Amino acid sequence: MRIVIALGGNALLRRGQALTAENQRANVRAAAAAMAPLAGEHALVISHGNGPQVGLLALQGAAYKPDEAYPLDVLGAQTEGMIGYMIEQEMANLLPDEMSFATMLTMIEVDPEDPAFENPTKFIGPVYGAAEARKLAEEKNWSIKPDGDNWRRVVASPQPKRIFDIRPIRWLLEQRTIVICAGGGGIPTVYDADRKLTGAEAVIDKDLASELLARELEADFFVMATDVDAAYVGWGGPEARAIKQATPKALRAYDFPAGSMGPKVEAACRFAERTGKTAAIGALADLAQIIQGTAGTTVTQEAGDLAWHGPAGGAGRQVVVD
Repeated sequence: MRIVIALGGNALLRRGQALTAENQRANVRAAAAAMAPLAGEHALVISHGNGPQVGLLALQGAAYKPDEAYPLDVLGAQTEGMIGYMIEQEMANLLPDEMSFATMLTMIEVDPEDPAFENPTKFIGPVYGAAEARKLAEEKNWSIKPDGDNWRRVVASPQPKRIFDIRPIRWLLEQRTIVICAGGGGIPTVYDADRKLTGAEAVIDKDLASELLARELEADFFVMATDVDAAYVGWGGPEARAIKQATPKALRAYDFPAGSMGPKVEAACRFAERTGKTAAIGALADLAQIIQGTAGTTVTQEAGDLAWHGPAGGAGRQVVVD
């Protein structure tokens, strides 16, 4: 099968961890260990989040004068190279020498009139306490929003429209190359009034960009690997339930948090609806079982009734409801 694996940003740099190269390297190594066993049987395309990393580069850029700071599209390109390099290296340490890898800096078109530019929602960078977040927002003209018990910077997250680099990605796959691309949602790119390409001050949602990538590559399976074992209804509450399988229609009957599981559920629904194939959401450590359909949340048009895992995402009796 041709499988697109979208690694969540928190799967590469966990919530609350220091933004260090050492921590990121350790998490990439764990991700590679989960993905490498699939490479012998399947053609792999790997995308990844970059929210913590692009936020870190933006913080580093704050040392520049305001008119010298690098824009988000350039910072996004930098994170694609940085994370792609680490993924390539750690995968190469686990796979035979004849395996080849390539990281593709991926421009993705967005609409400059997208309403997301008027309502920033994409979290980037570290978490802050309320007082520090308000101070930084005032000093740096940031938009901030609550993220759990803390606060984070938010930036525009427009819808992905087109992947400019899809042809070389296809060619690399034909050469049996493991491709790392569309990292961080790709590099947000717009046409200006003169039809010249230019970057946009935004971060595209990684899951929605990965869904577009999977669809344009005619992938057989699209999986979003994150730091939770499934999509939950009532997450964090005493009645939380993990979804085992569902149709897009069944999933759309529930509300999922816009800053976390919401985009993943939407991406899974889009892929299943538009291709008739399978999408899934689950924990990185369960990747092989997710592909087999024994872990995570599976989304297909043929899923039938909504099925639930037992307590704690799989323990106990499965319950199926109409």
